[in-house]
Amino acid sequence: MEQILDSIKHPADVQKLSISHLQSLAAELRRMIIDTCAKNGGHLAPSLGTVDLTLALYSVFNPERDKFVWDVGHQAYAHKILTGRRENFATLRTLNGITGFPKRSESRFDAFGTGHASTSISAALGMSIVRDLEGKDYNVVAIIGDGALTGGEAYEGLNYAGDLGKRLIVILNDNEMSIDRNVGAMSEYLSRIKLAPQYVRAKKDIEGFIRNIPHIGDTVLKTAEYLKDGVKAAITPGGLFEEMGFSYIGPIDGHNIEAMQSVFRQIANIEGPVLVHVRTKKGRGYMPAEDEPDKFHGISKFNKATGEPIKNPAAPPSYTEIFSRTMLELGYDNPSMVAITAAMPSGTGLKAFARQFPERFFDVGIAEEHAVTMAAGMAAAGAHPVVALYSTFAQRAYDQIVHDVCLQKLPVTLCLDRAGLVGADGPTHHGVFDYSYLRHIPGMVVMAPKDENELRDMLYTAVKYNGPAAVRYPRGSATGAALSDGFRQLEIGKAELLSGDGRGVVLLAVGSMVKQAVEAARLLNMANIKATVVNMRFVKPLDADMLGWLLERQPELMVTLEENALAGGFGSAVLEFMADAGKKCRVLRFGIEDKFIEHGSCPQLLEKCGLMPQQIADRIIDNIGSGR
Repeated sequence: MEQILDSIKHPADVQKLSISHLQSLAAELRRMIIDTCAKNGGHLAPSLGTVDLTLALYSVFNPERDKFVWDVGHQAYAHKILTGRRENFATLRTLNGITGFPKRSESRFDAFGTGHASTSISAALGMSIVRDLEGKDYNVVAIIGDGALTGGEAYEGLNYAGDLGKRLIVILNDNEMSIDRNVGAMSEYLSRIKLAPQYVRAKKDIEGFIRNIPHIGDTVLKTAEYLKDGVKAAITPGGLFEEMGFSYIGPIDGHNIEAMQSVFRQIANIEGPVLVHVRTKKGRGYMPAEDEPDKFHGISKFNKATGEPIKNPAAPPSYTEIFSRTMLELGYDNPSMVAITAAMPSGTGLKAFARQFPERFFDVGIAEEHAVTMAAGMAAAGAHPVVALYSTFAQRAYDQIVHDVCLQKLPVTLCLDRAGLVGADGPTHHGVFDYSYLRHIPGMVVMAPKDENELRDMLYTAVKYNGPAAVRYPRGSATGAALSDGFRQLEIGKAELLSGDGRGVVLLAVGSMVKQAVEAARLLNMANIKATVVNMRFVKPLDADMLGWLLERQPELMVTLEENALAGGFGSAVLEFMADAGKKCRVLRFGIEDKFIEHGSCPQLLEKCGLMPQQIADRIIDNIGSGR
């Protein structure tokens, strides 16, 4: 039996379909999304929730002319399938396949690349401004989830869009907010009135009549406006958006394609910015995802029949799990310790801490800047905050780390999960810049563990330390090392000599690259090349005594290894130390070159970056040969 999806050769073909055909197409899209995510992993629940919304948008607007900006982009799988990527959708999130997020270089229908939350309104407003400057006539639509609306940038965009008054459509995809039935019915009624052309004309006629009343017209009109605004704010959920300069419409059922079509066809008659509030259900059409939307927000490969993740039973616990357990232990012993995250209690492993110490746990929503400054305030008042963020999202709080934490020398611990190459989420999510953007901040301590025991010790050390510190660790399984009892406080800035005497080739590794260095050294020894391995532990401060001792041994080659951008990273710090000390030695740096790394599995990406042990050993051997 031929599927309706087979007839969609261009996104505009959606406009030819009847409501019943659109509903059938929605079911086909959901099946494809579920099948692909079961094999590849991905953001399942968000994309299932927006299938009907996507079809309603594309059955009314012209995707060839109009521009759609999908906030975060994890809700855009149906968009990808309908815009020429159906044949390649099975490659989603795989090496050389299509990305999990909108990407301008991937499709002309991806108007703006996304991956971090709360950017859509600002980007869409920018497009609207250029449209008007060029005298063109197309619609710009930002689709933002209510989760992304917790981010400050979203409100900055709303504020300026309302002030500027440009024609702009914002779709608020509300999949969590609870709105009572009576209020919803009243709101839908008011929406229908506001959309009616006769209402708009009548409103203008009445305003003109009142304004022309001799002597008191303007005063009466002002009073009427105040009364109208007060009543509207009291009985409709859109009062805030109206006050910001938007025409608010909704809430409407985000799974009723016909109802959404009706609204979308009429909003072109409203001048200025419009916010359409639609209510959807995350995971719609797949019961396990509907029941546990958080679990299926972003998921690895899973059994489609049961919804259970497919895991390797022999795999060691992840670094996130080790962090979670350690936070619980530290929480019992440190009553002044508080934990903060930005909409990632599950992803960062803080759910257990939240259950055990609910009064000491704070999820601030998608607001990393606020999280860090709030932590600074807590530290100033005597607490020791631990702020758990993904490395890529911590970038958004750079200013707050500098001014609010480090400048005031406050004891705030940053725990940066998903540091290094994260795999299938790709360049928007790789955490490969934190060494570079943290190590140059005065007073900041930056450390990375070689294994799970060292992660525990570093967390313990950071909580004991009376100043700013960052601990960064990778995504996925740890090394499988047996966990030691208790904790060991590390001396700040002290490295660990793992093997060798400092002669021949010296491998200086940090964090996840220590195990690669150990294996590369084994391969070098097999090739009769002496190798020393040092676990540097600290990117800042560097162990000056260790580096000085090593340089006195006059090694043939010094090698730095990091899963971070080479520009300004750990290797740069070692070179700076040598330059300042007036020491000379040949140095070979391994890390992420000056380019964005695409998506794929972590082993595939490490290989692309030349960071696998055999690649490291081969390059060292070639370098030694050329040097000699």
